[in-house]
Amino acid sequence: MPANTSAKSVHVAVGVIVDKRQNILIALRPEASHQGGLWEFPGGKVEQNETVEQALSRELYEELGLVFIDGHPLLEVRHDYTDKAVLLDVWWVDSFTGQAESKEGQAIKWVSPSALSDYTFPAANKPIITAVHKRLLNAV
Repeated sequence: MPANTSAKSVHVAVGVIVDKRQNILIALRPEASHQGGLWEFPGGKVEQNETVEQALSRELYEELGLVFIDGHPLLEVRHDYTDKAVLLDVWWVDSFTGQAESKEGQAIKWVSPSALSDYTFPAANKPIITAVHKRLLNAV
């Protein structure tokens, strides 16, 4: 459990979406949101009575117009910000249909794994970047 038990806790399904060229999809968080103005891996809150896979499928369709076909858990990240604690359930998604497009007005980009360090992410996303690098280096 996060150290700051008074902070609001949020369970988030996160997708590391990988295309056929091994590029990763990232999205810019809206300025008005928590950690706004930073880049992130797409996803959203897991709703009550929803599995992580269901939440991820719903969020990818709502935010990006992508239909989730298959993926698998990559890692879990617990992070305690001063105002919010998050549990990021991160999935590796390399099977989907559709062309990614911004459905909520957020900027999105396909970037190479080596270019991820050129973008500013929330602190909770740092272990995800490390996991992406390890996975893709081990796949070569």
